[in-house]
Amino acid sequence: MHLPTPGPEHRLLDVFVGKWINEGHTVARPGEPSAKIMTSDIYEWAVGKFHIVHTAYGLGGGVQGGGTEIISYDSAIGKYRSDFFDSFGNYNPHELTHRDGTWIWLGMWGSEWHRATAVFSNDGRVQTCLHERSDDGQTWEPSMEIVLTKII
Repeated sequence: MHLPTPGPEHRLLDVFVGKWINEGHTVARPGEPSAKIMTSDIYEWAVGKFHIVHTAYGLGGGVQGGGTEIISYDSAIGKYRSDFFDSFGNYNPHELTHRDGTWIWLGMWGSEWHRATAVFSNDGRVQTCLHERSDDGQTWEPSMEIVLTKII
């Protein structure tokens, strides 16, 4: 019997694995001031090393929250996916793409399009992440700026 083994597409996800402290802020909008964001995130391989389990905890604008994300590579369609379940009962699927050390999540968050672009430092210990929102999926405006620092 031949058991499947993770391939090079799965190994690209290694860059996420670890414990991270994240600091940033939301971007002010009319009627919505900027709010501080502070989170702690844990990314670890699920059994078999085909999927990453990401658990997030933190404060955003003084509101406690978090969630669980599953990041995987679908070899049948040749794409990465992210499925995020937040602490408020929402489920948000995203397509995830990778190019030259940059990862981009793209999908709907409620009724808005959501895009997050994470750029990793050369040593993989810092992610600079810009979150953006769009009403139409074409015109984007920044919504959050976060820096994630790997501590372990």
